[in-house]
Amino acid sequence: MEFKDYYKVMGVARDATEAQIKQAYRKLARKYHPDVSKEKDAEARFKEVGEAYEVLKSAEKRAAYDQLGKGPRPGEDFRPPPDWNSGFEFSGAGPGGNADYSDFFESLFGGAGGGRRSRRDPHDARGEDHHAKVLLDLEATLQGGSRTLTLRIPEIDEQGRLVSKERVLNVQVPKGILPGQTIRLAGQGSSGGAQGAAGDLYIEVEFQPHPLYRVDGRDLYLDLPVAPWEAALGASVKTPTPSGTVDLKIPAGSRQGTKLRLKSRGIPASTAGDFYVVLQIALAPATDDKAKSAYVALSEAIPFNPRAALGV
Repeated sequence: MEFKDYYKVMGVARDATEAQIKQAYRKLARKYHPDVSKEKDAEARFKEVGEAYEVLKSAEKRAAYDQLGKGPRPGEDFRPPPDWNSGFEFSGAGPGGNADYSDFFESLFGGAGGGRRSRRDPHDARGEDHHAKVLLDLEATLQGGSRTLTLRIPEIDEQGRLVSKERVLNVQVPKGILPGQTIRLAGQGSSGGAQGAAGDLYIEVEFQPHPLYRVDGRDLYLDLPVAPWEAALGASVKTPTPSGTVDLKIPAGSRQGTKLRLKSRGIPASTAGDFYVVLQIALAPATDDKAKSAYVALSEAIPFNPRAALGV
């Protein structure tokens, strides 16, 4: 997917003010409007300019987009990192209509913010819902409990510059929450009309990469290094788990990639996930004569062709 440099499309600097962006859009929209333009690629350029303006006119979308930097070098493929927009608080209104946006735009903002609310009496209107995505450590779902979250709320200052203010929230994280699930904070969205209730804040949860464990649904995985003799002969080895270190029995004759299951030691729920240990054979380095002699003796004592299954 091609990275879109919206500042380049609009012909403005990355620190352009709101007024400069609006002025650039009006100029380019007149230049490339298909009804009046003589440019051969007017329709495509008009859509491109409209898409760029949709992002840069919004303090929220622009601040999140700026987190991506200047994008890859020409010719490189682009995929937004999973946490590219984490920590930003978006208001409820998303892009309306049936605009024909690029795959790049849709990959970033396709589902952000939901739809627009229908027009109602402003005195009775409920406030807009807000949305944010946050990265939590794995322990947050394993243990549950209170977490302090800091969200960034982009806005335009009096000089028309993009700035961000911080909002600190104390949030109760439900035990066992999974990536992609949300925490609803009632009344923490936009204020309503004079007689309308405030909107809600929906916080989507993602997990930070853990140094030891991988998450697959409610199951957790650990790559456990074992020595060749532990795998061949069997052994009891100390193994970290989220609930503490255990003595894990390695069956004799285990191979690289062998999976051992510890039932219900994964992410908690009414039916908790499991904890899987994946064995990784670790070789001792032959860094001295004694170690080298031991490897030679092993090769002579156990004739073994690891490539036999390949027919060689």
